Amino acid sequence: MLFTLIAQLVKIELQEIYPVELTVEDGLIRSIKKVPVKEASNLPFLVPGFVDAHVHIESSMLIPSEFARLAVVHGTVGTVSDPHEIANVCGLAGVEFMLENGRTVPFKFNFGAPSCVPATTFETAGAVLNADEVDLLLSRKEIKYLSEMMNFPGVLNQDPEVMQKLRSAKKHQKPIDGHAPGLRGELAEQYIAAGISTDHECFTEEEALNKLRLGMKILIREGSAAKNFDALISLMNDYPDQMMFCSDDKHPDSLVSGHINQLCARAVAAGVDVFKVLKAASVNPVLHYKLEIGQLNLGDAADFILLKDLKDFEVIQTYINGELVAENGESRIKMQPSQTINNFSCLKKAPEDFAFAAAIPSAAKQKVTVIEALDGQLITNKIETALPVKNGFLVSDLANDVLKICVVNRYREAPVAKAFIKNFGLKEGAIASSVAHDSHNIVVVGADDESICKAVNLLIKAQGGISCISNENEQVLPLPVAGLMSADDGYKVAAAYTQIDGMAKSLGSALSAPFMTLSFMALLVIPHLKLSDLGLFDGDGFKLINQ
Repeated sequence: MLFTLIAQLVKIELQEIYPVELTVEDGLIRSIKKVPVKEASNLPFLVPGFVDAHVHIESSMLIPSEFARLAVVHGTVGTVSDPHEIANVCGLAGVEFMLENGRTVPFKFNFGAPSCVPATTFETAGAVLNADEVDLLLSRKEIKYLSEMMNFPGVLNQDPEVMQKLRSAKKHQKPIDGHAPGLRGELAEQYIAAGISTDHECFTEEEALNKLRLGMKILIREGSAAKNFDALISLMNDYPDQMMFCSDDKHPDSLVSGHINQLCARAVAAGVDVFKVLKAASVNPVLHYKLEIGQLNLGDAADFILLKDLKDFEVIQTYINGELVAENGESRIKMQPSQTINNFSCLKKAPEDFAFAAAIPSAAKQKVTVIEALDGQLITNKIETALPVKNGFLVSDLANDVLKICVVNRYREAPVAKAFIKNFGLKEGAIASSVAHDSHNIVVVGADDESICKAVNLLIKAQGGISCISNENEQVLPLPVAGLMSADDGYKVAAAYTQIDGMAKSLGSALSAPFMTLSFMALLVIPHLKLSDLGLFDGDGFKLINQ
């Protein structure tokens, strides 16, 4: 197919903007000619397509083909995608599912080889990817990098399995993604010296600056739960070649609203030069990961977008390989049929399975260690509080917003892990999810054991999903693909998610994304206190602890 268009080319590396006539033939850019235009201000802006530099597609609750349908509307043409969520559930078969489904649509998914399956030895996952399997993945052309090395203690202590995975990445000349929240100074230097080149887990400007000065690429993350944009955006002024944008984990309603285009608009509003912003959004990920995504050069793949302006970044059209895939807020990508893959072997529970026996049954109260959830962050605090004891069992303290949290092993029958958590705000009922990073067991927070049990059993019946229980109502959003994703229309899934999210908030939760926050309460590699199916976990000491 041959076509031409006239637009204002934003030449990022030259920091110039001028009108051109662009010719595309057979998916490639055949010519770029400067043209005299009297009213160039009326022309749209032509820029390379946006790239999400680190995202778990599974967290959108959509299979890759549906993720693409929604993302192209916002000018996203590609992603750097870590499939370790589905790998923790289904192993290599899960990675293959993502690759195969991604090929069914005109979108440039760039998957990595998951480095940490399972993420730790202190939880039960559905699969294991050993160093030999990781090496096999890295040998494949379509696998672009070694995914985030979350086991930074393993790197620092030179764990043999971890080091073998790092050597494989170097052997295949693939970049290595990092994940080292809070790591600074000599330890950060040692981690980076092992060959790890990026980090998306910086919580503060000081931490990010330390890693930038050591040569790392820093990703500004703005997802549905973890939000680091405000803390890090000022660094883009001085380090434009080392910064990228990513969402990491983005729920479907958030993806309907916007993607990398929103971060571009916020960055420009914050006073960052537009050329530096576009470097982070389009150029830097392509260069770092050696992606096959066009950059508006002669002979490149025609992967570009037309923008109404360089302030709000409203997308008029999105092209991938010369194909118009989105126009004026409407996706042109068609829905694709999909198989279902899962790993769910869990029997129905009873309320007594969630009872938490007090150390002294006759006591009125018992002091316990409590997880404190923080809105907009993956980190949690570790606090101590005294909880009421009724009939020999510890119960939630609704007046002080301390609720019971439980993790149910979804891969085999096992005792339920129980603890308590603050800041979920529920006044009644419960919310539950089989999206529970990274092993994706069932995680549930609730006001009472009966509600907790009902929420969990809804997910067992559905073989995965998210659920919400009140005294009078119940809702469930099934996620039958690995208990993580739906193969339904992405916009319908987003609407269903919005409805169940609203129900959770109606029960009293003030969290901006209660289900996303819930999904990270079993993520042991983020400090300070989390809960796995094996028990309460101290992220600082990297060990299970007793109540």
